[in-house]
Amino acid sequence: MDFTRDESQDAIAEVVVSLLERNSARDFELWPRLVDSGLLAVPLPEKLGGAGMGLAEVSVLLTELATDAVAVPALPTLGFGVVPLLAALPDEPAERVFGAVADGAVLTAALSEQAAPFTVEPETSAVTEGGSVVLTGRKVAVPYAAEARWLLIPTDAGVALVEADTPGLELTPSPASGGNPEATVRLTGVTIPAAQLLALPLPVLHRAAVATIGSVADGLLRGALALTAEHVRVRHQFGRPLAQFQAVAQQIADLYVVSRTVGAAAQSANWALAQDDSSPEHLERIDDDLEVLAYTVASELPAAMQKCHHLHGGLGVDITHPMHRYYSQAKDLARWLGGASFRLDRLGARCTST
Repeated sequence: MDFTRDESQDAIAEVVVSLLERNSARDFELWPRLVDSGLLAVPLPEKLGGAGMGLAEVSVLLTELATDAVAVPALPTLGFGVVPLLAALPDEPAERVFGAVADGAVLTAALSEQAAPFTVEPETSAVTEGGSVVLTGRKVAVPYAAEARWLLIPTDAGVALVEADTPGLELTPSPASGGNPEATVRLTGVTIPAAQLLALPLPVLHRAAVATIGSVADGLLRGALALTAEHVRVRHQFGRPLAQFQAVAQQIADLYVVSRTVGAAAQSANWALAQDDSSPEHLERIDDDLEVLAYTVASELPAAMQKCHHLHGGLGVDITHPMHRYYSQAKDLARWLGGASFRLDRLGARCTST
């Protein structure tokens, strides 16, 4: 295996860095500039005007955005939406959906139900009635649900592609650490065409979501570590830079180790998932890597962010300081994954079964 970025991935990283250097916005105001840059078309099929790239390039894009803690719907649109849909969307809706994404439409996925993060047995029902499918159920912690044009809804009969303005779809905003839009989604007799109940296996959706969450976690911790290291370099206490105190240097070293660990786990999982290999042995390796990644992010990322906050002192508590964006987004990622205990149970069950 080789995690070295190729020329295409380097070019994507350079475009993201250039975009952030030219624009001061780090929230939804940046989204139109991201659209204009063509970055949202990176994974879209060439026949629809995209670049025809895949998960590896999307991973680089998400990591670079997260390095500056950019709060835009790139993760749900590309990681939860476009990447898993590439091999599952029929031609007619593909033209509508992917064409709209290139123009800035937001996609998202409802991965969790109440007390069931990344649920593998959805209670949301899908009942076929002639040429239509009727959906009933409730999803929680759906990012950018109110801003999305389409939502991917896992059901007991497959993953449904639902337009946001479909009658019977009700959104209730829910609080999130970072203040990014999130909602509970209720479906009461939501009717969609049968063609929008997709032949998309739920594990495919979950794999793409966990892998891209890992990419964002990698970028967040890289950015927070750089911010913290610069702070302790220039901040003086008792006439010396904070970085010269042994306890501070040791904590920065610990953060570096955690950052490299999260980065290695994310790169390994994304590399494995991006390979064109559907053999049972390779899928087993992918799922192993993703469980390790999910646990590492859920357990290590929030603790590392807390240490970065601590090293910033009182300055880190100020919500106008950039550190707040990193910490709050990290907490949301860990919550979406279900938390450290949930992920440890999943990882342990996988170890005992093999």
